[in-house]
Amino acid sequence: MTTTRRSASTGGGAGAPPSGQGPSGQESSSGDWRRGYRDVVRVGEFRALWVAHALSMTGSYLLNIAVALLVYHQTSSALAAGITMALTFLPQIIGGPLLSGLADLFPRRRVIVISDLTRAVLVAGIGIPGLPVWAIWVLVFCSTLPMVPFGAARAALMAEIVQGERYVAGSAIINITTQVGTLAGLVLGGGVVAAVGPNSAVMFNGLTFVASAAIIRFGVRYRPAPRDEREERPSLWRVTREGTRVVFGDARLRTLGLFAWLAGFYAIPYGLAGPLADEVGGGAMAAGLLMAGPSMGAIIGGFVLTRLINPESRMRLIGPLAVAASVPLLAWALHPPLWVMVGLLMLSGMTASYQFVANAAFVLCAPSKGRGLAFGLVAAGLQAVQGIGIALASLLVEVTGLHVVITVAGGLGVAGALLLASPWSRLSSEAIALMHTPPDADAPDGDQAPGPGPGTGRGTRPQ
Repeated sequence: MTTTRRSASTGGGAGAPPSGQGPSGQESSSGDWRRGYRDVVRVGEFRALWVAHALSMTGSYLLNIAVALLVYHQTSSALAAGITMALTFLPQIIGGPLLSGLADLFPRRRVIVISDLTRAVLVAGIGIPGLPVWAIWVLVFCSTLPMVPFGAARAALMAEIVQGERYVAGSAIINITTQVGTLAGLVLGGGVVAAVGPNSAVMFNGLTFVASAAIIRFGVRYRPAPRDEREERPSLWRVTREGTRVVFGDARLRTLGLFAWLAGFYAIPYGLAGPLADEVGGGAMAAGLLMAGPSMGAIIGGFVLTRLINPESRMRLIGPLAVAASVPLLAWALHPPLWVMVGLLMLSGMTASYQFVANAAFVLCAPSKGRGLAFGLVAAGLQAVQGIGIALASLLVEVTGLHVVITVAGGLGVAGALLLASPWSRLSSEAIALMHTPPDADAPDGDQAPGPGPGTGRGTRPQ
């Protein structure tokens, strides 16, 4: 994997076509960026990725709820149910640095299909009646691990299917779909389990992953692996070392990755939704509203940011919006009522939609051969900072109180974002240039995606 930093003058390595090209390579006006949504959904391979992602994501949320209820029904222990939920985060933290590298070692379509089919088998096993809790925990852990290579391969493969502004629009659609799925999971998950029972819900849930695998297998054409499969497979240490060098050796990737990790601050109210609801005399419904607030805001903010604001301004707004994402938390110093708290979290979610643009910029800036690994490393870090942040905040609440902890988290988030906004104001122009870089500009660095572009008629060997 190359670690050469590529400036705007040498190209972006994302296989990006000239800014005036449409999904099939035809010329179009460079000023029609508002057509990004319409253009990207016309690409059949993107639609396949989109639907497959929606199915896998829906399956994941239903699985989390169903398994937690399954364990709770067996044990009547809130602690056991909590451990079950924690096990859905740990695999991504532990497996991120290693398993995300699979997206750079093997054909990415194959990685996605195998990841989904593996999850389907393991998830079906969880639903077998009579399994002891320890066996359920083992299967939950193992069934979550394939999410790591799935996510890394999906992000890297999408950069080969659509480029430039269409990649940004496609990334926004994927992220908005995730937020809608979060809301649907919170609202519908419990009802599905109540209707068919936790065991049946878990077992039938495995079908969502089978359907996702089939859509990718028949809806996305074959592309060879970024690395030659005959090369020696790297060790865990080498993969972690190379991934760290790729991310932290490039100022653009480092800054964008740290922007993503700021979520560890402004996600803290989400993790404290239960205690916040109790403090204002609310119940499960109040906690659900607090947890849904950021997702509702992200849906609105993501649409406005990617649909109504031009690409150049959008990239430059990453810094200011990152600062604004933590500002609403400062209002907890005033002990706001429930409806104000929900509004503040919606506002935080709206401004935190900068993550949609930062995510797209990160993938565009990452070298093709290390794109999956770099994405997985930052994704694992994101899971870690959110988990550690919520755990630490829960501990400090026992000492200082809810409102103090959330207010301080907001202040730290603002300070961290300000430190990143300054360098990004200089680096954003490079990311903007990558959206308009011809694919041939990357050939000398060897970072160009090896597969031919859409519509060439090559690279169709079945795999």
